[in-house]
Amino acid sequence: MPTTVAAAALAAVILTPAQVGATTPSAQLDSAKAPGHAGSAAPPTLAGCGPGELCLWEKAEFRGARQTFELSDIDIESCVALPEGGSAQALANRTGRPVTTYQSAECAETGEFDTYPGGGTWTPRSPYRVRAFKVWES
Repeated sequence: MPTTVAAAALAAVILTPAQVGATTPSAQLDSAKAPGHAGSAAPPTLAGCGPGELCLWEKAEFRGARQTFELSDIDIESCVALPEGGSAQALANRTGRPVTTYQSAECAETGEFDTYPGGGTWTPRSPYRVRAFKVWES
């Protein structure tokens, strides 16, 4: 799928604080829940993803194991691969910088990739399994 088509499809699932109003992260999650989750147990909390962090969840809808990367520990513009065999399907970018996620563990642009703004992007469903990322200078 060309990146422009993927970006158009992804635009429908990216939530930013401005788009959902001045709500808390857990309220943002409630508005992003898939219809199939109605009536399920309490939603997971996003409160653990703080300013200056990139948080990646193993499963869509911010579920499963979460990995957190602090901006102070990331080499800017370097490919950061998730641990071998690891991937993510949801993310929150609170680094304050653009972050590109990659389907490829080597940040290869032959697979899918998308860039998310750093001002607080909450993405409950990535269009592909994220295996690596790069944080960019603003």
